[in-house]
Amino acid sequence: MKLNLEDKVVQKVINEILERSNVGTKKYGTNLNRNDLTELEWLQHAKEEALDMALYLEKLIQIKLNK
Repeated sequence: MKLNLEDKVVQKVINEILERSNVGTKKYGTNLNRNDLTELEWLQHAKEEALDMALYLEKLIQIKLNK
């Protein structure tokens, strides 16, 4: 697969993914190559992230509604 490096949106997302990976590695001392979590634990982490996103979205909706 060839990366479309001319697309600034794609490049921004790639850079953000790389930066988040670096932050996570520094913060937790490991990366996603780890194998100490079960599938259920990975699912729980993903669920918690999704719940956080729902909270952020609700906050923004409330801000928009109160304008």
